[in-house]
Amino acid sequence: MATTVRRAVLTLPAAPLGAENPLPALRPLDEMHTVDAEGRVGMPRDMARQVGYAPLRTLLPVRILDGYGRERTPTGIDAVVLENDRLRATVLPGLGGRIHSLFHKPTGRELLYRNPVLQPADFALNGAWFSGGIEWNIGATGHTTLSCAPLHAALVAGPDGGEMLRLWEWERLRDLPFQVDLWLPESSDFLHVGVRIRNPHEQTVPTYWWSNIAVPEDPDTRVLAPADEAWHFGYERSLRRIPVPEWNGADRSYPLRSAYPADYFYEVPREARKWIASLDASGHGLVQTSTDRLSGRKLFVWGSGTGGRRWQQWLTEPGTPGYAEIQAGLARTQLEHVRLDPGAEFSWLEAYGPLAAEPSAVHGGDWDAAHREAEARLAEALPRAQVDAAYAAWRPCADLEPHETLANGSGWGALEVLRGGHKLPGTPFDESTIGEAQQPWLELYRSGSFPVPRRVTPPGPSLVGRHWRDMLETAPADPLTEYHLGVAQWHEGDLAQAVRSWERGLELAPSRWPLLRCLAVAELCGGHHERAADRYAEAFDDLCAEIREGEPWTAVLAALGREAIEALLAVGRGSEARGVWHRLRPSIRQRGRFRLIEAQLLIAEGETGAARALFDAGFEVADLREGAEILNEVWAALTDEPLPDAYEYRMRPGAR
Repeated sequence: MATTVRRAVLTLPAAPLGAENPLPALRPLDEMHTVDAEGRVGMPRDMARQVGYAPLRTLLPVRILDGYGRERTPTGIDAVVLENDRLRATVLPGLGGRIHSLFHKPTGRELLYRNPVLQPADFALNGAWFSGGIEWNIGATGHTTLSCAPLHAALVAGPDGGEMLRLWEWERLRDLPFQVDLWLPESSDFLHVGVRIRNPHEQTVPTYWWSNIAVPEDPDTRVLAPADEAWHFGYERSLRRIPVPEWNGADRSYPLRSAYPADYFYEVPREARKWIASLDASGHGLVQTSTDRLSGRKLFVWGSGTGGRRWQQWLTEPGTPGYAEIQAGLARTQLEHVRLDPGAEFSWLEAYGPLAAEPSAVHGGDWDAAHREAEARLAEALPRAQVDAAYAAWRPCADLEPHETLANGSGWGALEVLRGGHKLPGTPFDESTIGEAQQPWLELYRSGSFPVPRRVTPPGPSLVGRHWRDMLETAPADPLTEYHLGVAQWHEGDLAQAVRSWERGLELAPSRWPLLRCLAVAELCGGHHERAADRYAEAFDDLCAEIREGEPWTAVLAALGREAIEALLAVGRGSEARGVWHRLRPSIRQRGRFRLIEAQLLIAEGETGAARALFDAGFEVADLREGAEILNEVWAALTDEPLPDAYEYRMRPGAR
């Protein structure tokens, strides 16, 4: 059977993503995967340097996605299916290019954990993320901001003369274009994936990549990699070197033998072949291997504890099998960023396919024998030299232009290519993809002025690159321009100048709440909590006087209302916080996040019985953040009783 590529529609129970949060993401990140300078003592020198290299301060210019809920309905999702006589891969271009399924026809096995639902949850850097399949994480430590975003997709001539699926986008946290090329060589058991990240700029850029593979998990699942040590990272934010596989009395290569969620970053020797596999009791499963550029390997486990099990149910459906994640990245750990020089690129080839090994060997007590057996079977199925040859054959194809468009991503890449005059063979960012969100910035680029909206509406997305800041600084200084200029200055760390820009804009602004909210965040980050509460109260009053109907207005009312209540409660101004609550629309107050906020309001008012009744009635906080402990903290303010299982999401030992 010749390799085919076709469009399809995948129907899944899915919760809609909802509207973007219109408020710019000014606050520092709450990413869990961080260690301080003291925690870097004792690390290998290159690792310590990369752990401390260019961490993100904020998510700018990306917006937060927190408008989803928990109600799922059957939804058609555009897919692209690659197929030969051995494998069938189902790809979702509109959702970060996720590989939803990799099905091996001769054995009838699904090689990945294929999530039966599409349920967003707050795991990506910018919020919405979903579990399952293979995802491409680029940008910075954490799940990519493109998890639930569309990528460009098209057909390209592949290395063997057949069709290849190309996915590409402009990653906005680091301003880097990237591409992912997928093809199935004829009669091959392995999906081939060529990846390239390019730096078109005149300065070095910090770079991050981890391919994240969800695999089925049961008590007999074992993950193998060519390593005798690993770096363990738990949600208590500590990184330590441990032996593999035995540590603290348990064999950690079996995901369910860890009690709590944790990362295990393997110390793969430099000269070793780069691979990782997940095998079941019969010795069957999936193996991932690559050329040496993609040197890191990792196992993530949810563990056997109540919190990890609850998260799995939250992300999928109760009663469905669990999953673990095996991953491959550019560095030892996901806490690191790697330097990509001006005009340079990183590229590599990955291969994904079935592996069958002798079960008594891969599940035996001799770890060396276990991973040697898996590597020997991999060498038979796909020799290392064959992977290197496939990479060499793909490399000239990386610059080939697509010949048939299958899907469009965002217009941000087209805007940057137009402004910078970048030449990026193989990944056309066509000006026709520039849409409504990019139009004001296109006008700024062409005319030197930022346009005034024709109707009253929340401000659109801000751009924060130095080149855009320069244009804003020379544009006519109207309030909206000062607003966007302040956001760009804030992003660069010029906080005092950002405040001055927002204050200048406030003097003549017909719509004051966007600027007041920015000033409130500045006060909060400066430790001036009372002044922040004042700014928030004023901003919310102004918004309520201006608000219109429509999804963007509902989104901004919910976002600003939540921040205002939190700021007012933090300084003991409960009655004012309650006033904000009453002015929220009933549909907002019924959301699980706002039921939790109502419980906090009731506690502040001394109404602990009423707050307890809210918990007893039940609610779900759809955007509960990975690692968040707010549910148990609020519960502990009500009672000494154990936290009900429905609210148990703790991911670390010793959590309150």
